[in-house]
Amino acid sequence: MTQLDITTEAIVIENGGLKIDSYLAMPKEDSIFPGIIVVQEIFGVNDHIRDVTRRFAKQGYVAIAPAIYQRLAPGFETGYTAESIDIGRQYKNQTKADELLSDIQATIDYLYTLPQVKKTGVGTIGFCFGGHVVYLVSILPEIKATASFYGAGIANWKPGEEDKATIDCTPDIKGTLYAFFGKEDTSIPQDQVDRIEDALTKNNIPHKLFRYEGAEHGFFCDKRGSYNAEASEDAWSKVLELFKSKL
Repeated sequence: MTQLDITTEAIVIENGGLKIDSYLAMPKEDSIFPGIIVVQEIFGVNDHIRDVTRRFAKQGYVAIAPAIYQRLAPGFETGYTAESIDIGRQYKNQTKADELLSDIQATIDYLYTLPQVKKTGVGTIGFCFGGHVVYLVSILPEIKATASFYGAGIANWKPGEEDKATIDCTPDIKGTLYAFFGKEDTSIPQDQVDRIEDALTKNNIPHKLFRYEGAEHGFFCDKRGSYNAEASEDAWSKVLELFKSKL
């Protein structure tokens, strides 16, 4: 597919009294396109997340990356050092499921104000903590397609709610979900991946789950030492297949 010329800008999404910094990318072409929400890793809306957002715009989507740490650390973005990981995890552990749901719903509502966006449902893609978040918010009715990349903790943790797990929301998922995991990911034991697959199957959620041999946590991110080009390229083709078929 020929890549489209795009435009990008920093915008602000209003959610009650909260102003969510976001990165928006869309084709320059005068037409109507499906909307995609790109959800960050623990490292904020950084170069990698902006790059992924632009990649979707070049494929014919209006893509937006909201800062899901806005309540905790406005403007936060960082690289991949051990110190950065510690800080990013601290913020992750302070998030709350109801606030994440609210912020993603506000992002959907913003997309629907744009004349270039189709109003028949959106897609989401998330990486690392974002992979967890998109699984969590897949219960929102406007989300027709979800691509969850190596979302740690789905099977045994829910943001801000002790003794609960995000996997419990599986029966309420509204659309189709693709999940991507590396078999060498030390952050996500394979038995937890098994539980996620079982939950999706038992609840008759349309899904595909992919496990990549030799791939570690963060395998999609070409800014990280764990980048795996073969797994990344295969996963990207499957994401495009998902969004093309459902949006």
